[in-house]
Amino acid sequence: MAEKNKGGRAEFSSKFGVIAAAAGSAVGLGNIWKFPYITGVYGGAAFLFVYLGFILAIGLPVMLSELIIGRRSRRNAFGAFKKLAPKSMWRYVGIMGVGAAFMILAFYGVVAGWSVEYVVLSVLNGFKSQSPEQLNEMFAQFIAAPFRPVIYQLVFMFLTGLIVMVGIKNGIEKNVKILMPLLVVIILVLDVRAVTLPGAGEGLRFLFHPDFSKLTGEGILSALGHAFFSLSLGMGTLITYGSYIDKENNLINTAINVTVADTMIAILAGVAIFPAVFAFGIEAGSGPGLVFITLPTVFEQMPGGYVFSILFFVLLTVAALTSSISILEVVVAYFHEELKLKRKIATVFATVIIALLGVICSLSMGIFEDYTFFDLNFFDLLDWISANLLLPLGGLFISLFVGWKLGRKRVREEIEKGGSISALFLSVFIFLVRFIAPFAIAIVFLKGIGLLNI
Repeated sequence: MAEKNKGGRAEFSSKFGVIAAAAGSAVGLGNIWKFPYITGVYGGAAFLFVYLGFILAIGLPVMLSELIIGRRSRRNAFGAFKKLAPKSMWRYVGIMGVGAAFMILAFYGVVAGWSVEYVVLSVLNGFKSQSPEQLNEMFAQFIAAPFRPVIYQLVFMFLTGLIVMVGIKNGIEKNVKILMPLLVVIILVLDVRAVTLPGAGEGLRFLFHPDFSKLTGEGILSALGHAFFSLSLGMGTLITYGSYIDKENNLINTAINVTVADTMIAILAGVAIFPAVFAFGIEAGSGPGLVFITLPTVFEQMPGGYVFSILFFVLLTVAALTSSISILEVVVAYFHEELKLKRKIATVFATVIIALLGVICSLSMGIFEDYTFFDLNFFDLLDWISANLLLPLGGLFISLFVGWKLGRKRVREEIEKGGSISALFLSVFIFLVRFIAPFAIAIVFLKGIGLLNI
């Protein structure tokens, strides 16, 4: 494979580069602080069984749909629909994706900046002799501060922009080929340490013991929602990355490999976290509290905790970075191809605008906390709009587009590049993207906006 195809468009140079980039897009902060926890809360192996079913029925088909749209069009998220369905309303699906990328990276960069701060704190042994209450207070004061969180967020966004600016092969692909193996190595080292702690078995039972009594309607909806969101679907990242995949690459294999990698890393993150949490008798929680308050408490008590705290927060930062470069690429590709900006200028423009939005997100937890919209600060507002409106609607329309608009013939042509498929597989895929995935995503959407409670 080459950096550019015959039409002059950049391409990934290897199959591993494709998988590493797409998996890096999918693997993010949610894999580390949300998936393991909700797995344990909703029945361990029972939840995993349902989650994997939704991955097969919804996650994989929608991911494959995005890759098909991207490679078929060789365009950014907006330009793809404009090319495949000219002079139609479908182009606005791409605009939703670009808008979602803007919003998500604005607040995502803030949280990633927290990870960078905690790498520094770990190196400086900043958790030493700190009680859980002190760690809680330290985190609360940090995120409300007007300067330090902003500085770390800007550093993170600068690094993200620097990688994207270099291009597909020498920027994104070259870096994810290093970052993704590094992420796996770190997480495996943390796993070995966690499972060898005295009392670690309780944490493993929390994750993997099948308890179907915990698998409530709420748990099933959580499995459905996470199967959709964990793969970075609905905002055009995989359409954009798909446009850089050459015709010799088998899209089905790519989608399967990315899904397996995303799920395995999420499970391995749970193995790294919960045996350690339970070994020291600390209450397990989800979200930022787990990562920035509970785990520093664990590392402070753990033999060799100084080293493992550094490794963990480096892991968190790497996971955030592999996701952030894919999100930024959605916006950069749009600016580059639709607004006809040079790639470097497009990258600087996108990075600066998103970083400024991120500054407002960060300050909304401190000096701007009294400025709310529908009782949400700016950070939470962008999170709510993207997670509950733009991503589900984007995924819904992407699925409908491939199932009904693109056509069976063009879908088959794209899937069979780099391999062949049976008529049965194609029929099942078309059925899933026409009926099952839209119905399931509609449920996620209705739940997100509060019209469906189970």
